Amino acid sequence: MGPVEIHRMEMQIIQVPYDSGYKNCRMGLGPGHIVRHLRAERSFPLDEIEVQDGLALEVGTSFAVARQLAEKVCKVAGRGDFPLVLAGGCISCVGTLAGLGAPPPAIIWLDAHGDFNTPETTISGFLDGMALATAVGRCWSKIAATVPGFRPVPEWQAVLVGARDFDVDERALLNGSAVSLIDPQGIRNQGLRAELEPLLAKMQAYTRRAYLHIDLDVLDPAEARVNQFAVPGGLTLTELLGIVYLVRERFELAAVAITAYDPEYDDSGKAVRAAAAVIRELTK
Repeated sequence: MGPVEIHRMEMQIIQVPYDSGYKNCRMGLGPGHIVRHLRAERSFPLDEIEVQDGLALEVGTSFAVARQLAEKVCKVAGRGDFPLVLAGGCISCVGTLAGLGAPPPAIIWLDAHGDFNTPETTISGFLDGMALATAVGRCWSKIAATVPGFRPVPEWQAVLVGARDFDVDERALLNGSAVSLIDPQGIRNQGLRAELEPLLAKMQAYTRRAYLHIDLDVLDPAEARVNQFAVPGGLTLTELLGIVYLVRERFELAAVAITAYDPEYDDSGKAVRAAAAVIRELTK
């Protein structure tokens, strides 16, 4: 199957200001900062996640957030609009995917990191470092099943783009999985279309819908420093926007997430402007 017609839908922003179970902390401050920047250009319908769970727990609260997010994404998608999730953490993907329902979409995951650790391999314990692994059913399956509508996405329907920082055991898991990897150097050597289009075409055999997950630290820090986890060797903003265009060309975008932006590291404002540029590309 070839390209699909690119068309605009009404965008609904869902703000998820949580990082590691804490609201408005660290990367949880990013969604609000992006929204305030966007309002200088234009307004979008806006909704926000609010969890009243008392004690913040990285795992428990994160999945409580996912349950609320699933409900909101389901409502937005059900009326034919387009959910844009601005989230502090990548584990928000569980709620977004759950809200999209069946059949599961392709996952195009842009990130500096693999996010493919499990509780058995992680040495940091950081839940976000297990987000893609959770999305494809490698871990946290019991608690993920408490999110209404969540079903793991088959690994062969997932591609990880731009990652260059892996734990040793995480890399071994990825190498033994059916997840496809495209690193920044491959894009430089072969060209964006040559690297990405064959994989997108292969995934079109399974689904015409895609979930595009953009952890902004996929960008090279010289382009924009977005958080404390940024590492060199990443994508340029031009390359990132090119990927967004290619995915829109090949798939119906079921949902997009922009995650992991910490305004504390964005002294120049480059990162928030990069997020706005991605959103403009999505709404062309």
